[in-house]
Amino acid sequence: MVQPAAATPVSLPSPTVHRSEHTVTVAAPPEALYALVADVTRWPAVFEPTVHVRHLAREGRTERFEIWAEVNGEIAHWRSRRVLDPVRRYVSFRQEHSRPPVTSMSGGWLFRPLADGRTEIVLRHRFTVADDDPAAVARIEEALDRNSARELGALAALAETRHPVDELVFSFTDTLALQGAARDAYTFVERAERWAELLPHVAHVVLTEPEPGVQWLEMDTVTADGSTHTTRSARICRAPEWIAYKQQRTPRLLSGHSGEWTFAQTPEGPVATARHTVAVDPSGITEVLGPDATLADARAYLRDALGRNSLATLRHAAEAAQRA
Repeated sequence: MVQPAAATPVSLPSPTVHRSEHTVTVAAPPEALYALVADVTRWPAVFEPTVHVRHLAREGRTERFEIWAEVNGEIAHWRSRRVLDPVRRYVSFRQEHSRPPVTSMSGGWLFRPLADGRTEIVLRHRFTVADDDPAAVARIEEALDRNSARELGALAALAETRHPVDELVFSFTDTLALQGAARDAYTFVERAERWAELLPHVAHVVLTEPEPGVQWLEMDTVTADGSTHTTRSARICRAPEWIAYKQQRTPRLLSGHSGEWTFAQTPEGPVATARHTVAVDPSGITEVLGPDATLADARAYLRDALGRNSLATLRHAAEAAQRA
């Protein structure tokens, strides 16, 4: 009996690995710049494309998180693993789950001290795409060029203000107990298209939802002095627990503003919390607050103004939950 010939395995060509490198030289020490990149919780307030980051795991120098960011005008979502090396001042990253047509994405941040006290920041990417599609490669390269330039520029602008980063970028929270269900309070915040009718500090709202759980919110807000600020935000909604947002258009005093609404059941009862992370723009302090105003004045003003508005929203959400 003649045995059939064994099938010859077909070897598929390896996908092409595309590489990009972007650099900028900043008048700041490498330690301060490394610290900004190493702390991803600040990214939504510091980096223009980043909308939201949520940690999945942290162990030693390794961390996993999921991230939402604006890419080519849309909100992309992926999971990444990073390894932090504070001695070498190096941060490596690799996407665990990439968004098609990207099939893999990795790279690293390097901070090189220069002799004159400045630092060269190097941001590298390596990626592959499905079927080595040239059009897809071009789109990814265009997005990397645009977003890398925005991220490096943000680092440079923040570090070169000559103010301590911890005084420029800060967070605060306000929490309110609920008499009704947390889910109903969540619904009030999620359906922001009704806010102009329900919230006294909101004059105008336009809400669009290109896909479930992703929203764009444009809003005119009235401040305590009667002036109106127009903001535009990207929002990520995960019912019934949290809504994260990133302002794409900020008032003059801010270079970045992100936040999160959370709704939870605690042993004491249901609560809603508003968290803000802001980056102060020092160049706008005297223009907005007067010639004698300081960075401390700007921090206090923002804490009061943003906290007052978000607490007003939470109180109306609590009333809606109680009625429901």
